[in-house]
Amino acid sequence: PDFPDQPPRSFDYTGTSLRNVRTMMGTRVSVIAFNSNVQLVLQDTSLTSTENHPIHLHGFSFYVVGFGVGNFQASSAVLNLVDPPMRNTIGVPAGGWAALRFKANNPGVWFMHCHLDIHQSW
Repeated sequence: PDFPDQPPRSFDYTGTSLRNVRTMMGTRVSVIAFNSNVQLVLQDTSLTSTENHPIHLHGFSFYVVGFGVGNFQASSAVLNLVDPPMRNTIGVPAGGWAALRFKANNPGVWFMHCHLDIHQSW
């Protein structure tokens, strides 16, 4: 299956229990319509390590509209929609989240990946 729009199973992503975790190896695809406005929330699980994850998106720069610790909650997240910084790599905080926004106006197949060497082999 392609990359899901929502996690297939919800659980406490920042907890310490390894229950309900089923990892999958491979590359997944999300097809995004040209010129759409995209908001992507990256959630770190901190289940197996306590370091941040430098996530890089090829082909685009994005606005970092928010980040925090714990599980992302749309209803209480404080987002900077006035003057957010523009980046092409974001360090997703250990046990936290980062919210990104960009306009999908560069056609092509673009890779998003973690810059930790061990994760690039997955």
